[in-house]
Amino acid sequence: MRLPHWAGTLAAKSAAFITVMCCALAALLGVLVHVSVTDQTVAQARDQALSRLAEATGDFEAGDTLVPEARVDPRGLPSPLRALALAGRRGTMVSEDDGRPLMWAAGPADRDRVLAVAVDYSQQARTIAALDRSILWSSALAIGATLLVGAFAVTRVTRRLHGTAQVARRISAGDLDARVDDPRTKDPTRPQDEVAAVAAALDGMAASLQGKLLSEQRFTADVAHELRTPLTGLHAAAELLPPGRPTELVRDRVAALRTLTEDLLEISRLDTGRERLETDAEALGALAERVVQASGTETEVKVVRDVWVETDRRRLERVLGNLVANAHRHGRGPVVLTVEGKEVTVRDRGDGFPEYLVAHGPQRFRTEGGSKGHGLGLTIAAGQAEVLGARLSFANALDGGAVAVLTLP
Repeated sequence: MRLPHWAGTLAAKSAAFITVMCCALAALLGVLVHVSVTDQTVAQARDQALSRLAEATGDFEAGDTLVPEARVDPRGLPSPLRALALAGRRGTMVSEDDGRPLMWAAGPADRDRVLAVAVDYSQQARTIAALDRSILWSSALAIGATLLVGAFAVTRVTRRLHGTAQVARRISAGDLDARVDDPRTKDPTRPQDEVAAVAAALDGMAASLQGKLLSEQRFTADVAHELRTPLTGLHAAAELLPPGRPTELVRDRVAALRTLTEDLLEISRLDTGRERLETDAEALGALAERVVQASGTETEVKVVRDVWVETDRRRLERVLGNLVANAHRHGRGPVVLTVEGKEVTVRDRGDGFPEYLVAHGPQRFRTEGGSKGHGLGLTIAAGQAEVLGARLSFANALDGGAVAVLTLP
């Protein structure tokens, strides 16, 4: 049998532990009180019965009239007590006679008879029963109150833990501005518990990651800006070279450097988070066909259901163009671009995306399997999709090939 998800939470485990401990403690205290009071009550009734028996024995031996409670061989005397008295010993026992509890005290009267005294035990029985009920009710109230207080205390801790976990998820999703900001970490006079220590460590980690990321972004932007000017001059100089194979190689490498520099500049702009949309109504099917035509690749376009969307045409063309170029560069044909409503799918028949990319998304300057490129094309596509408010996901088809799905808002 599978337990519900909440059964494994800290709150549920704490509640179960508190309940078990409260029940065990209440049971132990209840048993101790019950045994103590019962022993005391029974001892008092036994002393009273034995005292009456001693008086009755004296009257019986003197030939006087017996007290009303005393009888010789009375009906209802418990058999074990009768046997004990016939053996020449005195004893007591509680039994019921017509539903009425009695404390019997018996001893030998003569050779074959027993003298017994029956003392009403109803009051003592009611006292013990009332005590047991009081123990049960007080235990239930104590357990309930303890559970309420414990649940309140545990809920406060788990609420803080849930808040810390939520911030950690936001950080892992890329929101490095997220902070727990636990008030206990800001006030040194307040006691610092383990949750506050975790929150402080998480905030410190996020600040450190944010600082390193900002340093990387500034470095990337500075390098791209510094390379742009000499590359412009290098490009102009390459255009002045005489025609020939060496000149073509130089111009090709210069063009690759310029493309890389422009990609780095675009990533730097996306990293700032200050990009603004210039939206207009566009037919998604026609836009996809223009992208494929501009790419100069043999890509099949399937328009299952065309729609008009309010989007930034330049950015959307950039995303689709990068997806198509990546499919041809790293995959194998045929490459198919499918438009179905607001969902655009680009699929190839290659070896598929690397596992890290499917799990965590594209990462700049990270490639696998000796593939060409710098990992910037898909990084730019993901960044531009985020600016558009679209969702870009990557997966591998079961029958082979990489699948990139762009879902527009």
